[in-house]
Amino acid sequence: MKAVIIDGYVDEPALLGVPPYISPYVRYSAGVFKKWGVDYDYFTIDTIRGENLWESFNNYDLLLLICGLTVPGHYVGGTPITPGEIAKIFRSNEKPLKILAGPVTLAYTMRGGSFAEILKNLEVDFLVRGDVEAFLESFFKGEPNENKRSDYNLIDEIAHLGAEIVKKHPKFPFIICEMELSKGCERSSYCSFCTEPVLHGRLKSRSVKGVLREMKELYREGCKAFRFGRTANIFAYGSDWNHRKPCPSVLEELFSEARKIAPDAIIHNDNANPSYMIEHRRETVKILETIVRYNTEGDILSFGVESFDEEVLKRNNIGSSPEDVLEAVKMVNEIGGVRVNGVPKILPGINLLYGLIGESPKTYRKNYEYLRKILDKGYLVRRINIRQVMIFPGTPLHRYYSMKRFKMNKSLFEKWKEKIREEIDSPMLKRVFPVGTILRRVIPEYKKGRMTFGRQLGTYPILVGFPGNFEKPVDVLVVNHGRRSITGIKYPASINSMTVEELEMIPGIGEKLSRKIILERPFKDWKDVEKALGPNLTNHLKDLGITL
Repeated sequence: MKAVIIDGYVDEPALLGVPPYISPYVRYSAGVFKKWGVDYDYFTIDTIRGENLWESFNNYDLLLLICGLTVPGHYVGGTPITPGEIAKIFRSNEKPLKILAGPVTLAYTMRGGSFAEILKNLEVDFLVRGDVEAFLESFFKGEPNENKRSDYNLIDEIAHLGAEIVKKHPKFPFIICEMELSKGCERSSYCSFCTEPVLHGRLKSRSVKGVLREMKELYREGCKAFRFGRTANIFAYGSDWNHRKPCPSVLEELFSEARKIAPDAIIHNDNANPSYMIEHRRETVKILETIVRYNTEGDILSFGVESFDEEVLKRNNIGSSPEDVLEAVKMVNEIGGVRVNGVPKILPGINLLYGLIGESPKTYRKNYEYLRKILDKGYLVRRINIRQVMIFPGTPLHRYYSMKRFKMNKSLFEKWKEKIREEIDSPMLKRVFPVGTILRRVIPEYKKGRMTFGRQLGTYPILVGFPGNFEKPVDVLVVNHGRRSITGIKYPASINSMTVEELEMIPGIGEKLSRKIILERPFKDWKDVEKALGPNLTNHLKDLGITL
């Protein structure tokens, strides 16, 4: 038997599988295929689009398509599959057995501020509403069960076997392996909009041994970036073994051993619950100290704040308070704000969600006011993620809006989003990445005019624009800021060798002055530079770290 895995990409509350991320679903599927001796190939939807491969899978016995988004997102590294493309793949390849898996089987939408629709009339043999690896295992045992749920005995048996698939990813080696620590949510009741409990139920933690075994094999295969993102709350990992309380010793074992396995790899995180952090303050501090000891700089803890409006929090059962959020932001800053290579070790990110029950114009004002408080107190926040809700079947929000007309106030949303971007994001970015910061190994992603744009590997890395034509990773010196991006130049930078475009990127040096510099160089020393540019600009260049 020969199979093909098509990665249409996934994005869930506690899992990201859009490039550069490669999801556990894809790796686990490869692991089951390898266990059962099935040869397989792997394609991403972007490869299929780019090479026009829509009708190229009739020579396979089994076609597995994994995809689905249940949270709104903006993607640069890849574009998730559309419902029309799902239908096109199945319609264009009649011969293989066709399997559809991932959150798409719940429902699908690609836009925030909309209802997710159940896909109908799909030409598939199996619609997997359970876990894909559990279905495949049952299929090869001759008892296919589309609703079968997995357990960590199976996952730990096959996860390391699927590590080899990372080499088939078109972006390899510049990929991030999303590592599964747990499924489900630690809370006893759930937020109105969240699909994590709908898809995965209550919290179930995976053994540290299982995580590390898979990580070791992925590292051996060449993966150099990992994110402990497949968990709804990093601080609750292992709490289901400890009467729902945090387990600092478990996190210490995980991070310390992970660093031994992958000494030069990027190790990052994602989700955290600020109220859980404050409720268990002592254990949280220990866990934060552990993370900072072993992680890679530029890390983020994404706080599912969703709203600072107490009425919205209550009616959507979000279970936090604005003051808890402020305290958790402070805690992460105090422990994680230490800079390595000029970049903070770990900072909070804040997710805000609009379209929730009880929302009013007051909600927008309160959200802005609390973000302003954070800024005015001098705390750093790496990322403010402002989205419109996706309404999925099975959630309380879907039931509510099925009885009451859903309508987003788009103009109000855009007005306050713009205000936050201009008055909060812009000054915050300058604090997090001050001029003179060096960003190591920025990976080029696309070109626009004379500029290359890229990011570092990591959790929600900042977008960097720098002049020149680059294909390989490059170190970049920060020289200026946009609202949500950075302008830089290749580092190290010498005033005697910089291009006109690079010189023009530096505030205070325009087209006229950059050409003067080129005509008057080489400069023998900084006194020569000062004669040409004056003392203020010369000192600014030295402060940036620019050499002769």
